[in-house]
Amino acid sequence: MARVAGIDLPKNKRIDVALTRIYGIGSFVAKQILDKLSGSIEPAMRVKDLDENQVGLLNSLISKELRVEGELRRQVQQNIHRFVEIGCFRGVRHRRNLPVRGQRTKTNARTRRGRRKTVGGGKAPVKK
Repeated sequence: MARVAGIDLPKNKRIDVALTRIYGIGSFVAKQILDKLSGSIEPAMRVKDLDENQVGLLNSLISKELRVEGELRRQVQQNIHRFVEIGCFRGVRHRRNLPVRGQRTKTNARTRRGRRKTVGGGKAPVKK
């Protein structure tokens, strides 16, 4: 099993698909990486067919040119924290656990807002 950027890649998948398991690498970036290494790694190769030299090439290229996994997650969290600190609209939405990118909240948005909280209907009318 090949270990790239701290992630164990699945053995039976093609390398261009397996690279997308790494946080921060999608299919487009995976194809770009393999184009840069076109002399030694073909996109149709399976992960189990890679030798140690090829895995080392992948590791070195990814570590030099890309921000992936923990470093990328940390940067995203720092950006969100900065929005919250300066009190911009996006920061306020993050702080209140509401959708950030302009989605409607009158209906939908249950994933972000959590379970429904029933409002009203608490007291019965008093009879005379």
